[in-house]
Amino acid sequence: QALSLPIVVIVHGNQDNNAKATVLWDNAFSEMDRVPFVVAERVPWEKMCDTLNLKFMAEVQTTKGLLKEHYFFLAQKIFNDHSASFEDFQSRSVSWAQFNKEILPGRGFTFWQWFDAVLDLTKRCLKSYWSDRLIMGFISKQYVCKLLSKQPEGTFLLRFSDSELGGVTIAHLIRGQDGSSQVENIQPFSAKDLSIRSLGDRIRDLGQLRNLYPNIPKDQAFGSHYNSEWMAAG
Repeated sequence: QALSLPIVVIVHGNQDNNAKATVLWDNAFSEMDRVPFVVAERVPWEKMCDTLNLKFMAEVQTTKGLLKEHYFFLAQKIFNDHSASFEDFQSRSVSWAQFNKEILPGRGFTFWQWFDAVLDLTKRCLKSYWSDRLIMGFISKQYVCKLLSKQPEGTFLLRFSDSELGGVTIAHLIRGQDGSSQVENIQPFSAKDLSIRSLGDRIRDLGQLRNLYPNIPKDQAFGSHYNSEWMAAG
């Protein structure tokens, strides 16, 4: 007899996401000398951060992991708490239910389903952009508004969609003639969209986008990601 790594048997592809969540939780949080199949129902948020980071880097195959501000956004999302500080979250524990059972407020999916879809999108279409730190990614709409509101018109950044699974959206600043500012979020791009036309080329196409936050001209930031055929023609 020998104990194997955890496996989950599924009968349909739509069970794949839940199966991955079960295997991840078991791999990350079970004790070495446990009774078979026994695993903690709650784990420290700090350990969850390490697990999500390792998973993200392994899946995307990047050396650029999650940052402190990413963990803060993910904590706000999984705990549905926008008043706590980063330090407050560090002392909390997260449950299996919060991870992959409870539906996120106002959404039709769990935290893990959302995170796994982001993983898949980044792995398939955004690896080089993420590795070049061109995607802020894990950031709330409210914080985007705070960052962009004092910037020149046309300043933009990239964030993962809150409302759609596996989508990346562009938030950019528009200024009115009276000097008032408004942040507009472009309809999220899915993996299917980005397989038709790359993110770099879409950004180049959008004339209202000028500088990647805080102040990098978009051609300088994304030039190496533009389609080489267009570059030759241009």
